Amino acid sequence: MNEHYHMENAEAEQVLEDVAVYRTLIVNVVFIGKSGSKDWVLLDCGIGHYAKRIIEAANKRFGDQPPKAIVLTHGHFDHVGSAKKLADHWNVPIYIHPMEMDYVTGKRDYPVGNATVGGGLFSILSPFFPTDPVDLSKYIHPLSQDEPLAFLQDWRVIHTPGHTPGHISLFRDKDRTLLAGDAIITVKQESSMAVFIQHQHVHGPPAYFTHNWQEAEKSVKKLASLNPKVAVTGHGLPMEGELLAQQLSELALNFKELAIPKNRNKLH
Repeated sequence: MNEHYHMENAEAEQVLEDVAVYRTLIVNVVFIGKSGSKDWVLLDCGIGHYAKRIIEAANKRFGDQPPKAIVLTHGHFDHVGSAKKLADHWNVPIYIHPMEMDYVTGKRDYPVGNATVGGGLFSILSPFFPTDPVDLSKYIHPLSQDEPLAFLQDWRVIHTPGHTPGHISLFRDKDRTLLAGDAIITVKQESSMAVFIQHQHVHGPPAYFTHNWQEAEKSVKKLASLNPKVAVTGHGLPMEGELLAQQLSELALNFKELAIPKNRNKLH
């Protein structure tokens, strides 16, 4: 009954004419491409057991046209959970930064989530989140930063490490649209209440899985310097305009105070 309900209501919300978001429980996947387009790309794949709903949302937007590719911002479980089933279904390549390859080809595990930071339900549960490596070897390809992706001509790949070593964001200069993954997010992910009500505010990356805060700070400053007009992030609602500019600038200037947990035991 619930599965049927979700399937019937699996529909992406349009942010721009060619950018739409579908939320898989706690994390967003992004459809890049105009409704009805034959040239579209999926950014991130959400948590496990959401493949059918993502396909349903894609079908409503693009018909049964498969994407040209799947791009992953990074390899954490909540961004790659449905990747294998989606790639199996569509038979399309998956792209990720070279520094993330080991984490999605079964070679390395991410560090276990640190429950001592941030407080709240998701921090407490984070050690129980899967960190075992997924194996997407059949489909995975390294992203090149030096040349634009053939299927994403207008978008730049920006290396935004910190949350993970090979985290990437996508940026489109012509309208300053930022697809940030978890380099920044617009909900306090450590707080269960904020996650469920999706209160909008620019935050640093989710604390319980961020293991290099120095790099994370550099990445936020890099994104702030782009002065995005619209930001779609891995967690939380899209933001735009003056509120986005003001809060992102504030986060970049005061990152240590606003983003880095005071009690980050064993983190570097």
